[in-house]
Amino acid sequence: MSNAAQLAVYLLCLLTSATCAGLLLRNYINLKTRFLLFSTICFALLTLNNFLVLLDIMLLSAMDLLPYRHMAALAGICVLLIGFILDVE
Repeated sequence: MSNAAQLAVYLLCLLTSATCAGLLLRNYINLKTRFLLFSTICFALLTLNNFLVLLDIMLLSAMDLLPYRHMAALAGICVLLIGFILDVE
């Protein structure tokens, strides 16, 4: 795959996760449900993960951002898991 195609895929992933986080935030502001807050935080952290992927693979190939990428993804999934656990009724 060419560099332009890789860049396009990574940018689309970043924009998709950022859009999801924005839409979840908008709904949280309107409805004030706890699970929407946890979902918003999760997608914000996944957006950070996608941004770090873009930096790591396309822009800063000399630096290894893999541990930071994994921490952001793990934090997002943990936040969502905590939201699932706390929202069980």
